[in-house]
Amino acid sequence: MSVYEYVVQDKSGGEVSLGDYEGNVLLIVNTATKCGLANQFEGLEALHQKYELEGLRVLGFPCNQFMNQEPVSDENMAQECKINFGVTFPLFKKIQVNGKDADPLYKYLKTEQKGLLGSDIKWNFTKFLVDRKGNVVKRFAPKTKPEQIEQDIQELL
Repeated sequence: MSVYEYVVQDKSGGEVSLGDYEGNVLLIVNTATKCGLANQFEGLEALHQKYELEGLRVLGFPCNQFMNQEPVSDENMAQECKINFGVTFPLFKKIQVNGKDADPLYKYLKTEQKGLLGSDIKWNFTKFLVDRKGNVVKRFAPKTKPEQIEQDIQELL
């Protein structure tokens, strides 16, 4: 298995195969616009801008499971991210990352790279780094700033 075998929904509900990203390095992040870590959108966008031509794809998956920090609709969330944080990388439909209704992609990510205290996602802005072959190679804690993982990204590019 690899992440390329999963299908997710764009912010309008259309299906997107992660196979479309095959051959790229992926940074998959659960996001929330009202989170205290929302300033990480800027760092994620900076990585996206700096390494997009080398094959990095930042993929944002909004989640409202942590203290209702993504309360807006999918369309409004994408607009807010663009206006407030300059986000141009793809943001997908709001998902669940934990529990029985967790998105299949996140169930897979969590089994491939467990966190420090187990597999559940502990908070918004947990990051998963995926190599060009679709292998989940690293998991980063919510407080790990995007610029702190730049070296790991460079090694995969």
